[in-house]
Amino acid sequence: MQVDLSRDEMVIVGFALDLLRGLDDLLPAASVVVVEEPDLIRRRDVERRCAALPFVSRVVAAEYQTGLDAAALLAREPGLAAARLVVPGQEYGVLAAAQLADALGLPGAGVKAAEIFTDKHRMRLLAAAAGLTNPAFAVVDTAAEATEFAHRQGGRCVLKPTRRAGSLGVQIVTDPALVAAAWAASADPETPPDAIARGLPNAVLAEQVLTGTEHSVELLIAEGEVRFGNVTDKRVLAGGRPVETGHTVPSALPEDARRELLDVATRLAGAAGFRTGVLHSEWIRTADGPALVECAARLPGDLISVLISVAYECGFVAAYLRTLRGERPALPDAPHGAAAVEFLLAPPGTVTSVDGVRAASRVPGVLDVGVGVTVGDRVAEVTSSARRSGQVLAWGADPAEATGAVARAAAQIRITTG
Repeated sequence: MQVDLSRDEMVIVGFALDLLRGLDDLLPAASVVVVEEPDLIRRRDVERRCAALPFVSRVVAAEYQTGLDAAALLAREPGLAAARLVVPGQEYGVLAAAQLADALGLPGAGVKAAEIFTDKHRMRLLAAAAGLTNPAFAVVDTAAEATEFAHRQGGRCVLKPTRRAGSLGVQIVTDPALVAAAWAASADPETPPDAIARGLPNAVLAEQVLTGTEHSVELLIAEGEVRFGNVTDKRVLAGGRPVETGHTVPSALPEDARRELLDVATRLAGAAGFRTGVLHSEWIRTADGPALVECAARLPGDLISVLISVAYECGFVAAYLRTLRGERPALPDAPHGAAAVEFLLAPPGTVTSVDGVRAASRVPGVLDVGVGVTVGDRVAEVTSSARRSGQVLAWGADPAEATGAVARAAAQIRITTG
């Protein structure tokens, strides 16, 4: 399903190679302008990478991650006024994309909603005001404040940067003696590959540790109306770094539990005044019901959009782009099957061998196997989603079959380090 666009009619704020590769069959030549930070254009070789994508016409340098002056950008780049839709390429482009869309009078999340969902503390305050279930939380400005919060929670807590993505800097701390060091790591996290190295705002949020199954909800919304909703089952790394290790679409939850998650996600979108686009929220189903974990005003990462397209037999990303263009595409009310992804987690060290890829690809149901490391690469401890070593994607007639297929395939792959 190709999206009908002419030259320079789509603007993507933030270079995201995985997203761009997924658009190859959807967009005509020279239809996309990529807006990126000058530092990142150089550091990530964005010009060269975009030159290999026929649908990208040009790259525009603009500082946006610490605040976009949309009027100044449009004055300097008047060709951007031809845009018919503006898309955030990654988390650090969400607010700027909303600001640019507003300046151009185009559909988008809205600046207010984008500001809320790019700041975890503001999101917590909104959810509390809307009567949604939150864990206990507080902004902790010092290690001492974090330690005091942990003691109030029985000696354990979650610490997370308020303005980072991909599980970067998120830690579950169960020993009060380790809270101070963990706070320092969350207060000054490593620089993400898709963010500038200086000036990004940040604070540290301390939260109560919740127990339950983890899920996400993906809503496609047009002018405040939910047009499509999906619930995803999530798997996360055990221990202090809860990095996501796999997803299954649709959820295997009973229908009443699935409807409950769709309801709370819809209430969250309404409370924020979210207007148009995809809202991806994450929840833990506790004994007291769904509690909010995170929320992003953009397409979900981790191939969840691909899983939705496979399970529902639809073009989910194409529907998202058409919705941002003001159309109202129809999507299925229910899935036709299931899809799952399992991420490969290599042990830290230097890669000495990668085996079993062919065997993994032969497992029934497997659609794709991708290994992101080769012999000689240095693998670090998995502390964020950017440090995973690959993935396996599979289809199944139902969630159990799809999840089983990716698990069996992933088990075939051995990444040896030394």
